[in-house]
Amino acid sequence: MSVTAVPTAPASVSGPGAGGLRANPWLTLVAVALGLFMVGLDGSVVSIANAEIARDLHATTPELQWVTNSYLLALAATLILGGKLGDRFGRRTLYLVGVVGFTAASVAIGLAGSIEGVIAFRAVQGAFGAMLMPNTLALLRAVFPPRKFGMAVGIWAMVSSVSTALGPIVGGLLVEHVSWESVFYLNAPIGVIALLFSLLVLPQSRNEAAADEKFDVPGVVLLALGLLAVVFGVVKGETWGWTSAGTLGAIGGGVVVLVLFGWYETRVAHPLLPIRLFRNPALTVGTVVTALNFFVLLGMIFFVMLYLQNVRGFTPVQAGVRTLPLSLASMLASPLGAKLTEKFGPRLTMPLGMVLQAGAAFTMLAWSADSSYHALWPPFVALGLGVGMVMSASSDAIVGNAPVRDGGIAGGLQATSLQVGGALGTSVLVSLISSRVGATLGGSLADAGVPHSVAARLDEAKDAVAMGVAPVSGTMPAQLRAAVAEGSHTAFMNGVHTAVLVTGVLALAGAALAALGLRARGDARETTGPAPAATDI
Repeated sequence: MSVTAVPTAPASVSGPGAGGLRANPWLTLVAVALGLFMVGLDGSVVSIANAEIARDLHATTPELQWVTNSYLLALAATLILGGKLGDRFGRRTLYLVGVVGFTAASVAIGLAGSIEGVIAFRAVQGAFGAMLMPNTLALLRAVFPPRKFGMAVGIWAMVSSVSTALGPIVGGLLVEHVSWESVFYLNAPIGVIALLFSLLVLPQSRNEAAADEKFDVPGVVLLALGLLAVVFGVVKGETWGWTSAGTLGAIGGGVVVLVLFGWYETRVAHPLLPIRLFRNPALTVGTVVTALNFFVLLGMIFFVMLYLQNVRGFTPVQAGVRTLPLSLASMLASPLGAKLTEKFGPRLTMPLGMVLQAGAAFTMLAWSADSSYHALWPPFVALGLGVGMVMSASSDAIVGNAPVRDGGIAGGLQATSLQVGGALGTSVLVSLISSRVGATLGGSLADAGVPHSVAARLDEAKDAVAMGVAPVSGTMPAQLRAAVAEGSHTAFMNGVHTAVLVTGVLALAGAALAALGLRARGDARETTGPAPAATDI
């Protein structure tokens, strides 16, 4: 499959200054990178702040979960809508609204003063993030010529990966030395800079023909309800149980609604999500592999941070520094993956990236509770390289294979698959770890020398052990404390080994899907129909 010949012209731009600063696609890339950096950083710094939020606002565990879940649900339910609105009313306009709203919601979270306020404003933040994220790629699609679009996506992916990976370091420093509120206030200066720079350099870009189309309100409702139900079932699966009636009902009901949405979209003149896009195999495969990519990345980062902080005893900053090889490798791999995709096609880079991620997962099978750092950094490098390559290749496959007029929709589709994949990765892998800990904790404690009566009582602490926390107390004799810590950490590592084994197998499945589902380099890139430049301004 070719990545260099797209029978659609880049969109023309309009508005004041279109011939000056706004004629430069690289300035457009810098502008959208600022907004993307803000959202990516926010997504990972919050996990570091959770403990302090709970202490300061007296939040319960379910309330703390909703700090993350409210943002995730709002984002997942509205990403495609945000892209569609950008195509219709202007990608620059929606991007700027997203930047302003996301920044204001971030400040409001720090000022809320209650856990209910934090949860509510996190949902608002997610909704504005859905206006911002899909239109970053759509703006790049509109201004970059096909031969340079792959490299632009590579840099876009690098910014996304680096901002996410820097979150634990930045968040740890702020929480330790300032306050948890400062984690959210950080978005204020970034947002102001992004807004001012974007006002100067971003061109307007939209699908002019969409202005006269009837808006697909039923499609919006069906898609939002379906995604909300599926993501809600996924994030609650760990606590409710994956076979519980609530989990199966939410996920099953959501799937039924999404199937109904797909059926409805084929029968309306102006659909929210044109199903014709999925006739392109590269776009379809790219969507699935994007979800797998973030399943692996966010799922593995979640338990790696638990391992480094709770098992190894590192502070958040120390743990973040030790994951720097992942950040650096991802930063290098994103433009490298774009260049390889441009030359050889995603049929090489996408499977290669997934194989690297599988290698990282399988290497973690050798980790123990006291592994040296020499055993830790090689999987970080492999994971970063794999994620960066897949991000570049899959983003190009999704957005680069969509007509320019549908750039916002394609960006929303890519961002939705990313969010759903990340939610699945975190929830499924944590559930696997919890299940394995529950099955092996008693035996691991006994093997470590904990008396049977004590081990039986500690079995109730399996939820804490599944997070890497050993249920020790100051009243325990030193020898017993050491035995409980050893047995608990062994049980946790049993869970980690199960999680990385499943992750490695899924990554190999993604590699096989990409290798078999994508066309070779020499084939012409498929499109879902050319979009004349005259209708895209």
